[in-house]
Amino acid sequence: MIIKEIITALEVFAAPELQENYDNSGLITGASTWECKGVLCTLDVTVEVVKEAVEKGCNLIVAHHPIIFKGLKRLNGKNYIEQVIIEAIKRDIAIYACHTNLDNVVLGVSHKMAERLGLKNISVLAPKKGMLRRLITFAPLDKAEEVRKAVFAAGAGHIGQYSECSFNSEGTGTFKADEGADPYVGKVGEQHQERETKIEIVYPFYLEQQVVNALVAAHPYEEVAYDIFTMENIHYGIGAGIVGELEAPVSESEFLARIKQSFNLTSFRHTVLKGKPVQKVALCGGSGAFLIKSAVAAGADFYITADVKYHEFFDAEGRTVIADIGHYESEQFTIGLLHDLILKKFPTFAVLKTGVNTNPVRYYS
Repeated sequence: MIIKEIITALEVFAAPELQENYDNSGLITGASTWECKGVLCTLDVTVEVVKEAVEKGCNLIVAHHPIIFKGLKRLNGKNYIEQVIIEAIKRDIAIYACHTNLDNVVLGVSHKMAERLGLKNISVLAPKKGMLRRLITFAPLDKAEEVRKAVFAAGAGHIGQYSECSFNSEGTGTFKADEGADPYVGKVGEQHQERETKIEIVYPFYLEQQVVNALVAAHPYEEVAYDIFTMENIHYGIGAGIVGELEAPVSESEFLARIKQSFNLTSFRHTVLKGKPVQKVALCGGSGAFLIKSAVAAGADFYITADVKYHEFFDAEGRTVIADIGHYESEQFTIGLLHDLILKKFPTFAVLKTGVNTNPVRYYS
């Protein structure tokens, strides 16, 4: 087992291209070619977590939060970030972060929150546009099915809960092979007409290289004609936050108690209650104030997130109840998500959860 295999399993689930432009997901220390002796999953990387990895025989730490967000000009241990990096390098510990790309997939961080509350009919709260591409190519009639299968296998053709989606039409293509060509059909120097299938297939933008590679490898023509278009359609499987429904409405007081129990809270902040039953709930792990208006627009009775500033609570406008449960508290189950993703792919490998509580916030009561 090499570290690259672990990284690939994670990136199939949450492609690094889905991270926000301010983020730093990916391999931060170490090399992907190292042999992997064990994996330790954590929310944050601290010196204590690095030491725990060493003690437990793990040379790969998979974290949600990147330890480095901005460039480092020096490494002299003056702050906790530099101390972690120094310790990891000294101990030959690789650190891999899976951050906003894990936030932006439908089964990611916020989905784990939804599971804790037992939500059903789950969908992305703020799905993104511009995530899809459309591939158009042309294949001889007898090879069209072979080309389609290859492109489907590369990840194209998924629309919602449907797979192997394509549109096909027939027409006549013309070409003349010049000197030096090796045509699949026709003769050099003569114009040839070939009955062809026009194939149109959509795919997420981050799969473009493998989709094109699959097309070219499966296509019989020496020169493969294809077009790629950016689509403005919304991709309902990619975006921030989650919205779902409780199986049955509950009172606000009952739901407040459920939040406290589900996330192991001692206390949390919330806006004024509306005096209405709760059924539709929106969530966003981590700093989610930017989605308050999306939660309101979705008709959510409650919006659960973290790091809401004083004036941002006013954005509820009496139309939803905002519950700020804390950053760590909202993302604590991401450790289990990372652990389960790796263990599912490598069921006999040493994949552990950290025993270190990395939450820097304490509550006085």
